[in-house]
Amino acid sequence: MGRRPAWHSVARQLPLRLSAGAFFLNSGLAKRGADEGTADGLHQFASGTYPALGKYDSGQFVRVLSASEIAIAGALLLPVVPAAVAGTAVTAFSVGTLGLYLRTPGMRQDGSLRPTEQGLSLAKDVWILGIGLSLMAEGLRRRR
Repeated sequence: MGRRPAWHSVARQLPLRLSAGAFFLNSGLAKRGADEGTADGLHQFASGTYPALGKYDSGQFVRVLSASEIAIAGALLLPVVPAAVAGTAVTAFSVGTLGLYLRTPGMRQDGSLRPTEQGLSLAKDVWILGIGLSLMAEGLRRRR
């Protein structure tokens, strides 16, 4: 069996990259114009779990968050970005959001990993982790 052409790998990754890329792009663009109340809420929520984020003001935090999501979208949507690179960015981001889910009171049902109604929006990020890990594995496989 010969080696498959590079486009075959890109075609196989396309559904993962398009779906997650569109999601990240939408989320990043929505935060770009966040009002002060939204920025404050996002910042308080994140810095409650990750206290180091408290040293930034809420406007600065939301601008960096927005830019990060847009950059991840670009890495996913541009096929010239290697799968391992895009997958690493997605994985790192999803680990952060899943950390919010696991460490913030009220996100999970008592004694369980099952989400509460409030935790559902973060718990769904487990699929983003799966996409990131899949892209990383694909990228590492291609390097061999």
